[in-house]
Amino acid sequence: MWRKLLSRPEALLVLSFATLIVVGTGLLALPAAQAGDPIPLLDLWFTATSAVCVTGLVTVDPPTVYSRFGLTVIMVLFQLGGLGIMSFGVLAAQLFRKRMTFVSQAAVQSAYFESQAAGNLGRALRYILLLTLAFEAGGALLLYRELQAREAGGLFEATFLSISAFCNAGFSVYPDSLMRFADAPVFLGTVMVLIVVGGLGYSVLIEVTSRTTRAVRRRPQSTVRWTLQTRVVLGVSAGLLFGGAAALFLLRMPSSETGYGRQALDALFQSVTARTAGFNTIDIAGLPMAALLLLMALMFIGGSPGSCAGGVKTTTAAVWAARLWARLTGRDDVVLGQRVIPNDIVRRATLLLSVAGAWNIIGLVILSISEGQQPGANFEFLVFEQFSAFGTVGLSAGVTPTLSAAGKGWIILTMFVGRLGALTVALAVLRPPRTLYHYPRERLMLG
Repeated sequence: MWRKLLSRPEALLVLSFATLIVVGTGLLALPAAQAGDPIPLLDLWFTATSAVCVTGLVTVDPPTVYSRFGLTVIMVLFQLGGLGIMSFGVLAAQLFRKRMTFVSQAAVQSAYFESQAAGNLGRALRYILLLTLAFEAGGALLLYRELQAREAGGLFEATFLSISAFCNAGFSVYPDSLMRFADAPVFLGTVMVLIVVGGLGYSVLIEVTSRTTRAVRRRPQSTVRWTLQTRVVLGVSAGLLFGGAAALFLLRMPSSETGYGRQALDALFQSVTARTAGFNTIDIAGLPMAALLLLMALMFIGGSPGSCAGGVKTTTAAVWAARLWARLTGRDDVVLGQRVIPNDIVRRATLLLSVAGAWNIIGLVILSISEGQQPGANFEFLVFEQFSAFGTVGLSAGVTPTLSAAGKGWIILTMFVGRLGALTVALAVLRPPRTLYHYPRERLMLG
């Protein structure tokens, strides 16, 4: 049974993340990882899952209840979870000159690249690791300078926040997330850049950095246009970020009384962080209903494929929108960026959205039953919590610490499914049946 299970790349990815969560829970349970009274096992499991799945939702306050060692464990967990534990396995195997199975290579390739675009997997992964370390180190240095100027922390805090931002984890070393830095545009700008870059996807990041490097060195550029993946990801990401910021600005954030400059900064930051990062500079529970709905839409879409971000991904939303437009205009082909999208990609996007929608509806029913009697658990806050967990965002309206045991268990499962993708988990668990016959066709009236 195990041999058949591990013969599929999807199952291997699910098992690797589950194993890392178990190991992380064990490490957080050590007395050296805790700063005070023993933390219940369910809360430890919740924190480990949130870190590995780069979500940021917590039932306890990490800076208060965990020691420096515990925070270091959390930082390592969301670093491994953000990059993908399987990628480290491939790099380690190459380092020790061990041969990886085709299933392991397929699992890593499917997490980062389109099937034809991987090339030399080991070389690509080394480049990804160098890019990650470069951005995280540069971000840590900039954040360290700002923290020192405000006497708000040192190198550890800067490194923790930099890795958390790049991995879109949303974990903070401060109890108020980043609300104390709401008036620090340089600090917040650095965090936003790390979040955006970490959410673009490594295939896009590799293409952008390679072309930028050639331009700086004044080397001849390739005559080939930017790939469709890069054009769609950059276009949709920019539209969501700036469109979301403009909408939040018009909805008048709670900081509007401090001036338009502060309001614009808060709107832009929350639009960026809603794309699966989870930091906040304002009180989420104090937002108007329309702003909460907008943030939920951004959280549901999330980042881009092959990145640290969650959600259904920007390319899925783009393909769905292109399919809708094609059907409305009576066209058979789905066209995006002057390219015809293959039917299998269109069907996969539709299936992914359908599974994600069904999962969230089921989650709302479960949370309504388990948390209906909890104080302060308004329905809109429960909806926000469900979408935040599925999109691995980490934003909360204050519901997470008050969750019941059943509610915590469901959010743990939702974070896990949201990180790996509902379709990936479904393919790992379900085996496609062998079809030996076909039923007769018959039409239905619709609409």
